[in-house]
Amino acid sequence: MHASLSTLIFGVAVTLAACQANPQEAVKTDRPVLVQAVTFEPLVPERTFVATIHPRVESDLGFRVPGKVARRLVSAGDEVRVGQALAALDATDLRLQREQADAELKAASAAFHQAEADLQRIVTLRSQGWSTAATFDRQKAVTEEARGRMARAERALLLAENALSYATLTADMDGVVTATQIEPGQVVDTDKVAIRIARSSEREAVIAVPETQIAGVRTGIASLSLWSNSDKHYQVTLRELSPSADPATRTYLARFSIPAADEQVQFGMTATVTIRETTATKIARLPLASLHNQGGGPAVWALGVDGRPVLRPVTVAAYQSRDVLIAQGVSEGDRIVVLGAQKLDPGQRVRIVQALQF
Repeated sequence: MHASLSTLIFGVAVTLAACQANPQEAVKTDRPVLVQAVTFEPLVPERTFVATIHPRVESDLGFRVPGKVARRLVSAGDEVRVGQALAALDATDLRLQREQADAELKAASAAFHQAEADLQRIVTLRSQGWSTAATFDRQKAVTEEARGRMARAERALLLAENALSYATLTADMDGVVTATQIEPGQVVDTDKVAIRIARSSEREAVIAVPETQIAGVRTGIASLSLWSNSDKHYQVTLRELSPSADPATRTYLARFSIPAADEQVQFGMTATVTIRETTATKIARLPLASLHNQGGGPAVWALGVDGRPVLRPVTVAAYQSRDVLIAQGVSEGDRIVVLGAQKLDPGQRVRIVQALQF
């Protein structure tokens, strides 16, 4: 009886040992893993630059005659229209010059008409034999001289009228006043900038580009977002890239047109210009946890047709904070183990817990 009991206990122990071994083997050969299918996407690096909104066309206006400023009719920030008066000089002297020119024209006109009448009388007397050829020639010269003086007086009057009109400074385009550099009572000359106007219909973003990034700025796709409203983006196009570097910063000024600029885009605002390079390079984006390195370089576990993992060496294009960019070593649609890769062995059976799709 004791022998039978010992045999029974031994059999139970063997059975329990077998039951404990089988679960361990099952865990070892049926490892749960997370899998992600490989999808390739373009490698599009982005570069950002701080930009300032400027007008494309900005004009410095000044008086065309010297004088004393009597009135300034606009201030910085005012919107103006073509022909609108911006400032005016004291026109007292200019009016006197016009009156003087007008008086000289009247005198010259009277002298010309008198000389022309005398010439006609001499022509009549000469036809009747009462005048000589010398008298005729002398009066003809006097008449031509009077005609010249009258023409000169007409030009002088026109110049005086123009000078009087120049005493009022007017806008030559629709725009916004960006600067005023004159005040009433100030005496200005013709080389003095009085008022600066920016054309409001055309705005552009200006950035400073390091020489190492010139090629990307020329060929990339650019967009703009204002610091005051970063959620809205504007498509911009490169209009001009400076051919020479700034001597102080050693950067090149690039100007981008903003075709769809609206009222939110104001002169002087700060913005961000983002430039995406156009390139044919394709990469696969995988989580960093999918990489496995046993001393032979980076690799990933790919599931074969039989569902068993196979270690594949890969070429890494770049590392990011959470992802790794794979350039070579995987194909479109490959199933890659992205969690649990550090505990796999070649040929080990796995159980897919969840397939990640991005």
